Amino acid sequence: MNSEQKVFDNLSRIKESIRLKQDSCGLKGLVTLVGVTKTQTTETIITAINAGLTNIGENRIQEASAKFKKIKFCNNITKHMIGHLQSNKVKKAIEIFDRIDSIDSKKLANKINVVATAQKKTIPTLLEINTSGEKEKYGFSVNELDEILTCFENNNLIIEGLMTVGPHTKNKEKIRKAFSSLRYLLDKINKQLPTGHTKLSTLSMGMSGDYLIGVEEGSTMVRIGTAIFGPRQI
Repeated sequence: MNSEQKVFDNLSRIKESIRLKQDSCGLKGLVTLVGVTKTQTTETIITAINAGLTNIGENRIQEASAKFKKIKFCNNITKHMIGHLQSNKVKKAIEIFDRIDSIDSKKLANKINVVATAQKKTIPTLLEINTSGEKEKYGFSVNELDEILTCFENNNLIIEGLMTVGPHTKNKEKIRKAFSSLRYLLDKINKQLPTGHTKLSTLSMGMSGDYLIGVEEGSTMVRIGTAIFGPRQI
């Protein structure tokens, strides 16, 4: 089997597994599949796009910028910033990405808002929540509700929902707990949003090893790399 056919088959299998999982849980609604393309070649990304991938995620600004120049002819592709974003790279990120799915602090939210305002842009975003409490991870704590709510004061951020990375464990119940806590937090935030603000609806949770648990817990966006492309190219 050639690499192009393998990517096509993997995408088809993942989409079908999501559909079947939703059916078994009585869930409806679109689950956006973001292909994590970091370290993948431009040729591989184009192959995935030709196979039907419409959302791609990168976390390295310089690498992403070079790739995006080569795929600019590809229409209707949404480019997601999915990793930790350093303040000194915010300007470039806003220039090359369609959305930022990893705002992990009030300071970063404010910085993105200032730069977006200067560029006369509004940018769709997600707030990253550290639901597992693992010290090595970025993100707001689930207990920082007041801090999270201040992010909605930034008029040039379109905050659409929340994102989390599951804990580094094979224990499915611990993963499920991390994902369900994100859903509970979204509900809590929606009850305290400023008047007139659109309710949050996006829950980005689930990667190659745990995306079906994410779907079971109400995920509307999954970020998948290895299950599409195979082991990461270093």
